[in-house]
Amino acid sequence: MNATSVPAPPRRLARPARAPLALARPLARSVTWTRLLHLLIVNALPAVLIIVMGGFGPALLLTAACLLLAGAVPGMRTVEGVQARLLFARGEGAGHVGERVSAGWGDRLRLMVWLEARLAVGCCVTLLCVWLPTLAEVSWGAEVPRALRFLPPARDWWAVLSPLPLLALYGTVVGAGALMARLAVPLLGPSRAERVAALEARTEELLERTRLARELHDSIGHALTVAVLQAGAARAAGDVAFTARALEAIEETGRAALEDLERVLGVLREPESAARRRPGLGQAERLFSSARGAGAEVTVRVDGDLGALPGPVSREAYRMTQEALTNVLRHAGPVPVRVAFAVRADALTLEVVNSLPADAPPFPGGGRGLRGLRERAAVFGGTATAGARDGSWHLAVRLPLGGAAA
Repeated sequence: MNATSVPAPPRRLARPARAPLALARPLARSVTWTRLLHLLIVNALPAVLIIVMGGFGPALLLTAACLLLAGAVPGMRTVEGVQARLLFARGEGAGHVGERVSAGWGDRLRLMVWLEARLAVGCCVTLLCVWLPTLAEVSWGAEVPRALRFLPPARDWWAVLSPLPLLALYGTVVGAGALMARLAVPLLGPSRAERVAALEARTEELLERTRLARELHDSIGHALTVAVLQAGAARAAGDVAFTARALEAIEETGRAALEDLERVLGVLREPESAARRRPGLGQAERLFSSARGAGAEVTVRVDGDLGALPGPVSREAYRMTQEALTNVLRHAGPVPVRVAFAVRADALTLEVVNSLPADAPPFPGGGRGLRGLRERAAVFGGTATAGARDGSWHLAVRLPLGGAAA
């Protein structure tokens, strides 16, 4: 044997299958008995009608008609879905049963089919639960039929067949429960429209979480960047007056960041009203003042009326301007910055151009901030491009005004 080879582990002999134990395993599972309960409950109404009407057939037909009428009630689907979840148990095929109330007649027709199937299977199981044990008891004490009396012994041999009705009852209970669990998914499960609605709701939730993350990144990131630059400049300057101005700028920026944080948290509590309280381009002057306080020379040019912009466009443009100024201060430092807004009939354009110092590191092309700008623009069907050109960093954003409704 090679010195590096490892002997294979000994193979385990397969244990012989224990058929009797496997056959009796469903009896130890609670889901078997809850399924049986689910099938027996439906017989309460037929039992009362049999007593009142005095006939099995008319009572059964009247029950079937009542279930058809109940299936037309939207809330009935929720009731049946809850019962299926509780009594069929998760992991048995009924865990995907929908609980939503549907107004579509197609789903109500599926509910009607489920109710009628439950009535039919429930009645059969109930009758067999009564007849089969009775047959087993009768067989235990019955005499051998006249045609088989030539077989020894002459009496009590017929009792050997008495367990067969009990085995049939066992198979009926387990099989009927498994059958209804299989039918629960296609008949009570969510429709295609409900699955699409659930997927859209999940998508909206993920988009909202992404938007909140961008809000926090833009607002808090801008405030921290300005505060760090102001504190560093004040320590390097060693001037009491400059330090006082820097502390004042840090205080103002921090207060604005707290307001933005409160707005973002307000989205979680009151999404609609909080969204309307988000700042727009009408409050953009505080961004420019904050950047100027950090040492940047900000020049602003406006072509058109910013107040005429739709609210969503104005708010997103504010955040994009904030992120652009934050990137400038973070990567280029206090350099000259030119910001230009142009309001046209079909779109708003934003341009931010800043100088690149010779010793400044190159702007990252795939950072989180630029990715957030592109995502914000894509929501409105717009574009955001950025890159170095002629010793300056250029950011160009175009937001179509027609995408504000979306």
